[in-house]
Amino acid sequence: MIVPGAVFGVVGALAAFPLRLAAREVERRHAELRRGVTRRTSHVVFGRALLGKAKSGDAEIERRAKAEREAGRALVSENCFLRLLGLMKAPDASSLSRQSLIDQSRLTGGDLDMLSLFDAFEHDGEPYSFRDLILARKYAGLIASGATWGAVARSVHRSGPVASLTAKSLNLGSQHGRPDAIYLDDGTSELDGQLLFDLGSPEDDTLEELFAEAEMAEEEERHDDAAALYQRCLAIDPKDAIAAFNRANCLRGAGRIAEAAHDYARAIKLDPGFVEAWFNLAGLMSDEGKVASARRHLQKAIALDKAYADPVFNLARLEFDAGNLTEARRLWVRYLELDSESEWARTAQKGIQFVDLHMARTAG
Repeated sequence: MIVPGAVFGVVGALAAFPLRLAAREVERRHAELRRGVTRRTSHVVFGRALLGKAKSGDAEIERRAKAEREAGRALVSENCFLRLLGLMKAPDASSLSRQSLIDQSRLTGGDLDMLSLFDAFEHDGEPYSFRDLILARKYAGLIASGATWGAVARSVHRSGPVASLTAKSLNLGSQHGRPDAIYLDDGTSELDGQLLFDLGSPEDDTLEELFAEAEMAEEEERHDDAAALYQRCLAIDPKDAIAAFNRANCLRGAGRIAEAAHDYARAIKLDPGFVEAWFNLAGLMSDEGKVASARRHLQKAIALDKAYADPVFNLARLEFDAGNLTEARRLWVRYLELDSESEWARTAQKGIQFVDLHMARTAG
């Protein structure tokens, strides 16, 4: 079930359900659903459309999943998400552990986790079922023959419910000259990996495509192009705080400072708890020499997220430059409680040493 206060971020478009309807269902349960991921995000839903959109293929998706998992966020498949919303029936009770499935199928743990994340099994996580074990063995055979987990995941949703594949033989290769295609044993039903379902409106499709295109332009540092694409997203959905925030970052990268400040403020107005927007706006104000404004925004970011180390460090540096050494030292000590190993931590330690030496000389 959806826990009140949870914040769900969607990576990639949903293939089985329009995002706007999902957002409405999440809001009814007093939680939030947004495109993308911020520090407030507690659960990350990996949309199956991501399989066809990732710029660098499977490796990029694996990297993203690893990063989100290490950040302490729960990874959620589309089917798991629909079950949490009560829009999809839970499968029958099962009893196989993850390790048992690995041992009996010879799938690697990594392949199992990624296939589960993209709903290639009846269950999206342990405990798994006997039908999942049958599927795992089939998938392991395909991977041993040269397929990747991504090729399998892109293919299995083409033939109806995944569980129906337990009674069919899957093979790698194609009579149509596509060696990475997966097909059924009768040779007539090729699973070409086109797993999108036509359940969204044209507006949904346009918005998701625009957002993905904007993210790609941003990643390639085509700042003006990305800003224009995010603006088109905002024209369709004016309440999207993440699109406003991303646009602000692109405008800042393009040197369009006044516009960037406006869009950071817009993101904050749409989502007052958007801590990264407060932090980035503070950085912009600091770069412009507006110290008092930068200080206020950093203090707000710290108040919103007491475990966010970056604004603590920046505020310490700002106070140090302003000659407020005692406050700078206090903030650097706090920073070291949050981060004791990075290069910034070493800088904080040197700052504390400098303040202590200065105070000792002054007292002497």
